Amino acid sequence: MAITLALVAVMLVAALVHDVFLARESASAYSYPPVYYSTNNDNGDSSIYNPSPQAAYSLDDSYLAQRWGVSKIEAPQAWEITLGDRSIIVAVLDTGINKDNPDLADMVVAEVNLTHSPTSDDLYGHGTHMAGTIAAIAPECRLMNVKVADDTGRCEELVVARGIIWAVDHGAKVINMSLSMKASPELSEAVNYAWSKGAILIAAAGNKGGSEPSYPAYYVNCLAVAGTNENDSLALLSSYGDWVDVAAPGFNIYSELPQNQYGYKTGTSSAGAHASGVAALVFSIAEDDNGNGNVNDEVRWVIESNCTPIAVDGVGQGLVNAFQAVT
Repeated sequence: MAITLALVAVMLVAALVHDVFLARESASAYSYPPVYYSTNNDNGDSSIYNPSPQAAYSLDDSYLAQRWGVSKIEAPQAWEITLGDRSIIVAVLDTGINKDNPDLADMVVAEVNLTHSPTSDDLYGHGTHMAGTIAAIAPECRLMNVKVADDTGRCEELVVARGIIWAVDHGAKVINMSLSMKASPELSEAVNYAWSKGAILIAAAGNKGGSEPSYPAYYVNCLAVAGTNENDSLALLSSYGDWVDVAAPGFNIYSELPQNQYGYKTGTSSAGAHASGVAALVFSIAEDDNGNGNVNDEVRWVIESNCTPIAVDGVGQGLVNAFQAVT
């Protein structure tokens, strides 16, 4: 019996390694630890560096081929209607945004460092990648660097809660949280506060490969985003379930990295960033239809009601569609 179980375990590990190698193509790669709280390790994104840069926004065919997610959600078609607006600020709650990246430096209008790191810069490589994806989809919007994860990629619930409140109090309309952690009263209260102030909160569903809820994505006032691949299947290890609201590209996603590098990541972190880019585009043209003084409810409804249906269970309304959302 023990020998049989051991053989099954070896087979499962071998299958997982094979899938990871497929996700990383033939390039050398390594796994980042997660943007997560101080324990567990279930939300990491795999990464590949690429020394050949591509600007954050372009209609060039080679650009769109590399950033397949931008094309998949029909962002180029949406740009015929809106590129976003400078008044719309997207807060990136993450490991920081690299200050020297030429594609992103001029887009950052505010920043705060809530960690013990001596700098708000991104020394880890996760936040810059998320910011690059958002900027690629909504190039006229602006970014807010809210560093809530330290230089090893770890963060705590209370720090994220503080980051949410700081972001909305300083004008953020979209709050991107490509992170996952345990539930906490402070985190829940911060999410509800930001929503009440008119922000839309978008969170990665997590990379647990099952239906176990992740936070803050599970909160009702967050838009929970699962990850998909180019074939509209569930991305490697993406979480799913009836608590997930939408899906977005989250497999081999090309974007900016620190030190003027570019590379690929796989995980729901990137899916959340795609959804945040769409939210920024929608915010730039949204109107307060119900007269409640905010448009975040309209923005969320538009995103969810204009998704492209896909044949995957547990991904809510389907794949976000930028073009349908702004028309």
